[in-house]
Amino acid sequence: MADSEDDDTVRAWLVERSYDDRGLIVMVYATPDGERARRKELSATVMNQRGVAPTAATAIAAADLDEVTDDETRERYAAEVARMREKHDPDDEV
Repeated sequence: MADSEDDDTVRAWLVERSYDDRGLIVMVYATPDGERARRKELSATVMNQRGVAPTAATAIAAADLDEVTDDETRERYAAEVARMREKHDPDDEV
């Protein structure tokens, strides 16, 4: 799949990962231009039990992406997508 929309899905790249005090892994996937993003929260325990690992990129329904309104965040996301694309294939576990 190309990074652009195809059949209402978009390839978004992992640009941020953090852990919270509730045992959740918080991941943000963004479009290459950094203008849209999707935040996902997954239980670290469940991910470990099921052997699930985040990938460098994932397909997300265009309707599920939120607009990134902050210029600094957009630029940071776009730069991180460029770095991830340079170092990883979309299906690489990261």
